Amino acid sequence: MVDLTKDHLPLEDAYETRRYFAKFDQIIGHLTKVAENTTSNKIVLDTEVPILQDYLSSLSATFTALSYKHLLAGRVSNLMANVLNIDRQESGFPIFPELLQMANDAIQANRHLQSLPSLKQLKQEMVQHILNEHEIPLQLQFAASQRLYYQCLVDQNLFWAQNDPQCSWDGDLSSGRRKYHIHWAVYDSQLNIPVIYLMDVEDSGYRALPRDGERWPQVQTHLMAQSSALLELVTIARGFDQDFDDLHPKKLRRIFVGPMYSHSFTQQSGPLRDVLSEASRKPEWDWALAWSVETLIASRTEMQRTGFFKQVERQIYQLDPLMKLPHGGLSGATAHQRSLILPQRAYQILEEMNPPGFTNIRKYVVSPHGRVLSYR
Repeated sequence: MVDLTKDHLPLEDAYETRRYFAKFDQIIGHLTKVAENTTSNKIVLDTEVPILQDYLSSLSATFTALSYKHLLAGRVSNLMANVLNIDRQESGFPIFPELLQMANDAIQANRHLQSLPSLKQLKQEMVQHILNEHEIPLQLQFAASQRLYYQCLVDQNLFWAQNDPQCSWDGDLSSGRRKYHIHWAVYDSQLNIPVIYLMDVEDSGYRALPRDGERWPQVQTHLMAQSSALLELVTIARGFDQDFDDLHPKKLRRIFVGPMYSHSFTQQSGPLRDVLSEASRKPEWDWALAWSVETLIASRTEMQRTGFFKQVERQIYQLDPLMKLPHGGLSGATAHQRSLILPQRAYQILEEMNPPGFTNIRKYVVSPHGRVLSYR
């Protein structure tokens, strides 16, 4: 048995926790610009950018909620059930159980909000406590942080451990079939990073897929069950193609948002360790985020017999057998674009060191003024 907790880093200090969330707030704030930039490099389509931006906005809201929850880590240990744990070895993100706990908290969020005083009342009580007791009102601060946390769970569109498939018609009737964009996302439990899926599907069924009370729930359940980063894209697509005779997956895209690397919070090896060690003199320089996009495209179709009198259309996918997944397995995909997002100073250090293995990785460089530039 492997003890995965050895790879976990508990953030037990309030200052350390705030630095961690401030770093992610900075990083996620740049990702929407990166998503826009990928269209000029033909990595994603213009129609896919708004979908990516919605997921990134949800991810930002999730980190905001978690930052409120753990705002007073180490200062009110007797009041907090646990501290934030991050995966320091593989992802740099919070571990998967943190997202599961957040989903459980969301179910009970309204009950907690009804039992807590309003934020205005808590602030008034803090002032009175400071004037009367001449000490920091830690318990009141904790109550306020928890109220903000539960308020986020109720009001914000968050990125959950599972984000169920959504379907939209693409408006193209040229082939005589309905065409849909299906997208969904998960917080992968093995890699501890967000993973976004985009699928283009042609529908030869009689009823529109989103309004089909039989097929659509089955499609949602099937896709969520197959949403593992350890599965090859071709395995996911072929399984879908086999299970739904009148739904034809023409393209499947998977986007890995992470890992995040930081000299202060993660353990990395190789050239990136030296780059971040040099860049860590300023916290705003001490980070890099991997952004990987896998794409699987159907090159043709063939008819397959499924009975004495019935044939169905099956997709034949174009594969590149030389590509590898970030975790080392075969990708089973048509194309795989690896990118690295990093601040300008870290990029300069990387260029000066010029280590092998980074030549074919696209770099999205964030300037001190927030502008994102793309380099090969």
